[in-house]
Amino acid sequence: MADRDPRDFVAAPGVPTCPGDSVADILARDTPRVPPEISADSFRDLGTAPIAAHRYTSRDFFLLEKERMWPRVWQMAARDEEFPEPGDLVVYDNLGRSVILVRQADRSVKAFWNVCLHRGRKLRTESGHAAELQCPFHGFTWATDGALRHVPCRWDFQHLDGQDMALPEVRCDSWAGYWFVNWDGKAPPLADYLWPLPAHFRRWNLERNTTAVWVAKRIPANWKVVAEAFMEAWHSIVTHPQILPFTGDANTRYSIWGDHVNLALTPFGVASPHLGPLPEETIIEAFSGGAGRNPTESSEISLVPGLTARQTMGARNREMLRALGDPMADEASDSELLDAWTYNVFPNFSPWGGFMSNIVYRWRPWPDEAMTLMEVRVLARAPHGAPVPRAAEMILLGDDEPWSSVEAWGRLGAVYDQDMANLPYVHEGLVSSPNDRVELGRYQESRIRHFHQTLDKYLATAP
Repeated sequence: MADRDPRDFVAAPGVPTCPGDSVADILARDTPRVPPEISADSFRDLGTAPIAAHRYTSRDFFLLEKERMWPRVWQMAARDEEFPEPGDLVVYDNLGRSVILVRQADRSVKAFWNVCLHRGRKLRTESGHAAELQCPFHGFTWATDGALRHVPCRWDFQHLDGQDMALPEVRCDSWAGYWFVNWDGKAPPLADYLWPLPAHFRRWNLERNTTAVWVAKRIPANWKVVAEAFMEAWHSIVTHPQILPFTGDANTRYSIWGDHVNLALTPFGVASPHLGPLPEETIIEAFSGGAGRNPTESSEISLVPGLTARQTMGARNREMLRALGDPMADEASDSELLDAWTYNVFPNFSPWGGFMSNIVYRWRPWPDEAMTLMEVRVLARAPHGAPVPRAAEMILLGDDEPWSSVEAWGRLGAVYDQDMANLPYVHEGLVSSPNDRVELGRYQESRIRHFHQTLDKYLATAP
């Protein structure tokens, strides 16, 4: 599963893209310019073959994913600000397996299987803080570093050696404020798995961000159906018509690196190609009230004389970054301040790049092939030199609660409600598929094809 040499990835000749301005054209007009090391494209033509509908609905296929893929990948389990102090811990559950990540006295992190070695009860059912890890069943107790501390009725367990009873560790590693776990301990190093994200995100310093809003909801659809709704932007023409005046949906550039990482770069501050040219005043008026990415998008924005709508919006966000004392404010391009740099990390993690405010998606089967727990975080940047605040608590919406019921993220919730209006019916349609085929666009849905080709590599090899 090793990533390939970056020289293997060049723009494929003959692959059609949307007529008109490309992302490269739009970025070329930005001042300051986006650095070439993150603005360069990387695309492979992955063909046009259909994929099978049963990949989303088959119980056997789901069980094959559970056996051959999930144990071998890196899974994003937490962010630093969820457990910043020694003794703070996060419980990460997926597919019946549970891991505890514990902040150590030296502020490093250890991860353990969340199971008592006596009778198998979960040690923790929720995240929080603990001076020690005690099983609520009989009281077997471990230190936060996993060492056995106490055995009740020790006289009856003289056959157990303390070293044999240390909590088994789970491989974990961190990047950009995120903590990842790998169940089988055999994945490539995290930096290799994430390539080229460490180089791309270095400039954006997401370690200075905190989880300001965190919302989750169970979606009655396969986890891949839900994840793939966020791998292409051109569904906006029908699903999100209100954002078309300021979103270059079909202008989106799709880039692919290695097996595990890809990117959809969607420009904001330009009109959708579906609408044709619009006056700059119309673009800025449509953006006022916004899509919810920045906390102040609900305020009115006036077009600055002599500037385009994109330049005006970029200047506004640059001032917000300056107000936080961020030393990168003067170097930040309009694209890094405005656009949706929507990266995907296989299999179920999608962090937005750029300077502010970053959106993060995570999808988990919950509990089976027909249901998904979708989580959305909005990260906000802490003022330069100030401590990073603790993460907001996750809001778990009920089945009948819309995303728009969360007031903290403005109009963003209404956008997710539009997405979710599709997804249960996508799953139902796939169940009824008469020819077991899903057809994908050659370019705009290339990230979905990349996702499935990587999945096939895992499924083809027994662990």
